[in-house]
Amino acid sequence: MPEVGIDWDALRAVAVDLAGRAYAPYSNYSVGAAALVDDGRVVSGCNVENAAYGVVLCAECGLISDLVAGGGGRLVAFTCTNGDGEVITPCGRCRQLLFEHGGNGLLMETPAGILTLADMLPQAFGPADLDAAR
Repeated sequence: MPEVGIDWDALRAVAVDLAGRAYAPYSNYSVGAAALVDDGRVVSGCNVENAAYGVVLCAECGLISDLVAGGGGRLVAFTCTNGDGEVITPCGRCRQLLFEHGGNGLLMETPAGILTLADMLPQAFGPADLDAAR
C-alpha cells in the first residue's frame, strides 16, 4: 500500500488549520491545503480571495508557493479541506498545478479515499510533453 507511513490525520490537521486562516469574504468558502514533500517537509496554503474575482489565489497556489520558497522538492502526499474540515478535491486548474510539482504518483486524499494524481487527472499535460516537442 503506497500510503503506508503517511500521517494523513496530521496532514489533514494542517489543512484544517489553514482553512481557518483563509481570506474568503466573497464566497465564504474557505479552503486549506497541506502536502508532504519528498524531504519530509510539510507545505501548506489557504485561499485568498479578491474583489476582482479572477485574481483569487487558491489554497493550492499558496501551497506551491510555500514549496518553491522553501527550496523546492517533489510533493508525495496532498490533502485539502473546506472550512468545515471536510476533505475536498482540487479543481482541474489546481490539479494541473499539483501535477507540475508531484507528478502522476502524487497521493491525494479525496472523499473517495486515497487516489493518485493520475487517477484524478488522467493523461495530464506536463513538462515531458514540452520536451518531446523540442
